[in-house]
Amino acid sequence: MVNIQIMRVFTRIRRLLESHAEILKTLEEIQAKDIEQDKQILLIFEYLKQLEEYKTQQQFIHERRRIGFKRENET
Repeated sequence: MVNIQIMRVFTRIRRLLESHAEILKTLEEIQAKDIEQDKQILLIFEYLKQLEEYKTQQQFIHERRRIGFKRENET
């Protein structure tokens, strides 16, 4: 009876270790996905920053005082 109980305990321990290994594997996969998403989010913010700089430059170009020959209907 004792040997049977010992074998059952070892079987349970092995199952627990396997489930922990699966959990650790899943956590590593989630962490890898999280890192990739962080990179993509940073890339999006970089694109938004570039877009804002472009719009600021275009607004400056549009609002600056023009020099040179002007017609009567131009300001």
